[in-house]
Amino acid sequence: MTSEQIQTISIFSFASGKAKVYFELLKLRLSMLVAFSCAFGYGLATHGNVNWTTLAMLTFGGFLLSGASGCINQIIERDFDKMMSRTMNRPLPTGRVSVNEAIVFSIICSLASFAILAVFTNALTVVLSFVSMVLYSFVYTPLKRVGPIAVFVGAIPGALPPLLGWIAATGSISHEAMIIFGIQFIWQFPHFWAIAWVADDDYKKAGFKLLPSGGGRDLNTAIQIMVYTMFLIPLGLLPAKFGVTGLNSAIVATICGVAFLAQTFSLMKTGNRQSAMRIMFGSFLYLPIVQIAYLLDKV
Repeated sequence: MTSEQIQTISIFSFASGKAKVYFELLKLRLSMLVAFSCAFGYGLATHGNVNWTTLAMLTFGGFLLSGASGCINQIIERDFDKMMSRTMNRPLPTGRVSVNEAIVFSIICSLASFAILAVFTNALTVVLSFVSMVLYSFVYTPLKRVGPIAVFVGAIPGALPPLLGWIAATGSISHEAMIIFGIQFIWQFPHFWAIAWVADDDYKKAGFKLLPSGGGRDLNTAIQIMVYTMFLIPLGLLPAKFGVTGLNSAIVATICGVAFLAQTFSLMKTGNRQSAMRIMFGSFLYLPIVQIAYLLDKV
């Protein structure tokens, strides 16, 4: 093998390694969920008149927005991430990327997202996208060490993607848009708290306080998880009630809501980590299944 070939392989290995690091900074699974929720809101609002270019660019813009927010989150929490088993191998704690590189990357992603949304959607979508990033990165992130108010704040940007999709299609905020925002907003609470229950020991190492009721893995917290999950059942019927979707999706949403709720009773009874993990897994299933049902059943 010649020195030129060795150099080429070294350059390729370095480039691929850096690309992998940047993909990790984007928090791919979370960003893909955000992108899907944006597309869901757009698809639900268009009533079959989909502009596929707009949909594609909205989805990509939402992905970049989430990735930039996640990257900023990791920059701010890099010292805390070192303390926790679940995050100590992220790019910044391990030194695989420098803080300056991460800052530049987050700026590029955020500017690209805003530019894409400005060109292919409308001003209101861009403004709310900016609000979402600020709330997640600069309000929710530092509040995680203050108390469970962080979950309420974090639920707002967490629920904005379907609203952004609706606004991208219609240019306005309607009661239908607020319904799909409300469903995803309430979903955030059992979702966040189940994760916080499972990762509580790790979170305490970094001083994160996300569980309600004094931050304990106790019956009071389990009851609050149950109550917010229960709210999803009537909320899931509202799209059909207001003529956004039909009866079939209402049935799917009810079945998923009842199945999701059933998992919370096990946590109230046992208070163990396995029950919390089942709720966490159920939360990841609930949202995409219900959103797909709404899309397939839109009126």
